[in-house]
Amino acid sequence: MIFAGNRLLKVALNQVCVLETIVYKKKILIAYVLSIGLLSVGCGSLSKELAEAQSQPPSRVQKTDDAKPVDAMIARTSLLEQQPQYIGTTVPFRTVSLRSQAEGQLLTLKVDVGDAVKDGQVIGQLDDALLKTALNQAEAQLASLNSEVAQAIAQVSNARAEVERLRLIQVQAQADSQRQQLLSKEGAIAQQTAEKARTESLTASQALRAAQETVRTQQQAVAAAKGRFRVQKSVIAQAKERRSYAQLTSPITGVILAKLTEPGNLLQPGNEVLRIGDFSSAKVLLQVSEKELANIRLGQSVQVRLDALPNQTYIGKVTRISPDADATARLVPVEVMISNSGGKIGSGLLARVNFDTQMQQRVIVPQIAIQPLGKQGSSSSSSSFQNRQGIVFIVTQAENNTTVKARSVTLGEKANGNVEILSGLQRGERFVARSGKPLQDGDRVRLSILSEPNP
Repeated sequence: MIFAGNRLLKVALNQVCVLETIVYKKKILIAYVLSIGLLSVGCGSLSKELAEAQSQPPSRVQKTDDAKPVDAMIARTSLLEQQPQYIGTTVPFRTVSLRSQAEGQLLTLKVDVGDAVKDGQVIGQLDDALLKTALNQAEAQLASLNSEVAQAIAQVSNARAEVERLRLIQVQAQADSQRQQLLSKEGAIAQQTAEKARTESLTASQALRAAQETVRTQQQAVAAAKGRFRVQKSVIAQAKERRSYAQLTSPITGVILAKLTEPGNLLQPGNEVLRIGDFSSAKVLLQVSEKELANIRLGQSVQVRLDALPNQTYIGKVTRISPDADATARLVPVEVMISNSGGKIGSGLLARVNFDTQMQQRVIVPQIAIQPLGKQGSSSSSSSFQNRQGIVFIVTQAENNTTVKARSVTLGEKANGNVEILSGLQRGERFVARSGKPLQDGDRVRLSILSEPNP
């Protein structure tokens, strides 16, 4: 077509060259006529080609695909209904109040809210001038009592020496008396002399007994002095203990939660100075309905998520179920213990708690995937759920051919548009969740872009 047009154009140009004397307007008219002729030739050629295309036999037109479009899913196990989630609040494992045990002015306080402290760490100091004076007086009294004990022991030693001296005198006097008595009986000496010796012996015995009684008395004095000494030592220990109260030390390892006084204030015994929280573990306090209490038990495993730490899940245990429910709201306080080894959990954080249950997980499928038993190709109805039987179409794939196979399944409970499969469908199998057209066993199908791929 293009070559024919070119030949016509060349002829026209030759004619234009011959007619050199024709005015400019005639040249324009000739060019216009030639252009119209060229377009006419082109349109004629296009019409011929279109007619040839329409005259082709029907066998050259591509056939349409008879596969039915479906949405396929992979069978998975889960709970039919999600367990309720409870909202709780985190608190320390324990909270201890540091209180003043002595009277005095608070001189220093080295910590503030949020500071970490260790067990036994010195964190404050009271004025201990009066306590130190009392301790010095007690120590002076102890020294005096120690001297008293020493004196009493010395007196006991002297009394014992006297007893020994008098015992020797008594022995000698007794021997002399016996000898004088023998001589008196033999007539060697006068009876008066023998009586005198006997009297001296008796006197020596009485002096010995008196000295021995003095020893016992002195020993009792020593015991009493030692008793007073021991009591005074206890007084000194108490004075030292009271003086140690002037040093404020942390009773536990934890974090300062509250600061209730400032340096310069006068403290009395029992005044609260600091509040310390032990965050080695954390507790979650929550309340559950009395209707749900039957599903909660001590030691039950709990899953806890914190809004402050969204990327971490904690596993805890139920450590306390209060026997005292709120009489108005009918809510029961429950405590859950979770580990806080990293120390990231603070007090007052919002916690979301899920209690682990013993319910068995089953294969869950959408209700629209179930066809009534014996009625393939029709839409699902409530009768299939009442009979606890239904049909699920399993997707099978060959090389370039995807078909479905009808399979009978046993149905369980249903909720939220889903139904449990008790038997007939295994986890990981691919099934038809939704079909654009009614299906029959063995039908060819085409998977939509919404279909899940094979696992």
